[in-house]
Amino acid sequence: MRFSTKTATVAAAFTAVLSLTALGSAASAATPAAKSTPVTCTAATTKVTVQQVDRPLNHLLLKAKNTGTKTCYAYGAPYLRFDEGQAATPWLDASKPQAVVTLKPGQSAYAAIATSSPEGSEGSQAHELEVHFSNRAMNGSVGDPAAAELPQGGVYVDSSAFVTYWQTSASDALVW
Repeated sequence: MRFSTKTATVAAAFTAVLSLTALGSAASAATPAAKSTPVTCTAATTKVTVQQVDRPLNHLLLKAKNTGTKTCYAYGAPYLRFDEGQAATPWLDASKPQAVVTLKPGQSAYAAIATSSPEGSEGSQAHELEVHFSNRAMNGSVGDPAAAELPQGGVYVDSSAFVTYWQTSASDALVW
């Protein structure tokens, strides 16, 4: 009798340990899912601003600050639409960084916008700028566009305009 009581006690303790181990495994398996996974940056989770710069000439600096609570990825380059333009401003392929720009809450990504050059043609004064964020595949945009306020009086934009890929610093963006 003592043997079976002792066996039952050991079996109960063993079962309790296994249950706690299983619960611990389930909890640790749930922990990665419970942590916030990065999302694609969108106008809903970033604040977009445009700043005129002295150098290089005919350039603007676009800044996207992550105002959300999750880390976000700024894929590719922004799709820009000046005024009622029908085509997005081309991306400068040479500016492609080695990795996707990752923004923790409060961090910013930067892109340079070249608005015109002596080689450009068919220019006009632009007063509005829509900024669309690229999807992961970089073949379209995601979410609603952000409206970026252009400098007072607008900017002259011609056929030579381009935008760089997102960069981690303003100086890296303005190299182009």
